[in-house]
Order: sequence, then structure tokens, then C-alpha cells
Amino acid sequence: MLLVLLFSVSILATLIVVPFVLVRLPEEYFSSSHRPEPAFSRYAEPLRLLLICGKNLLGAALVIAGLFMLVLPGQGVIAILIGVMLLDFPGKKRMERWLIRRGPVLKFANWVRAKWHRKPLRVD
Repeated sequence: MLLVLLFSVSILATLIVVPFVLVRLPEEYFSSSHRPEPAFSRYAEPLRLLLICGKNLLGAALVIAGLFMLVLPGQGVIAILIGVMLLDFPGKKRMERWLIRRGPVLKFANWVRAKWHRKPLRVD
């Protein structure tokens, strides 16, 4: 039963969540000069905290699903990358840039973006 659930989550992350996030990223997201505004900064404090908690829970779920996808069908490294992008922790930007610099990861991300007529991601 648990294996079926993990397989379902991995397929969902691969087919829906990963392309959704990759297409919406600004092309300079992985650039060292990119400084995004804080998450949900336009919302009132109680709602902002709730949204940040939800974002971190989704990120943790994607990281866990990505780890399982390393041995199950799916794009494990991409799911881990998206999960890390959603999490808040020190050293996050450096880890994101390290992950995206892996040749197949960047190639896949830019392939998905090209399918949606988006510019390729810039990594420096």
C-alpha cells in the first residue's frame, strides 16, 4: 500500500508539479545576482505564516518523493530540486545552484521550458 502511494506521488510530481514550477521560474532564478522578495510578503501576517508552512510542507514532500524516485520511476533529482526550492533553510541558494548545474538536470529543465516557449535558465 505504501509503495503504491509513493509511486502515485512520484508520478504526480513528475507530470504536474515539476513542469508547473519549472515553467514559472524566472530565467535568472539560479543567477547569483537574483534576489527574490520574501515569500507571501503581500499577505497579512497570520495568513502569510500559514502559507509559508504549507509551502515548506509541500517542499518536504517533494524532496521525500524525489528521494524515492531515485529508485522508482520519475525524475528524482528534478523533484528534489523543486522541493528544495520550496523549502526555507540557510544555504538554500548555493544548494539549488549546485543541483541545477548537474548536466542532465539543467538539460531537462530547459527542455521543459522550451516546450512552453520559455527562455532557458541561466546559471552562473
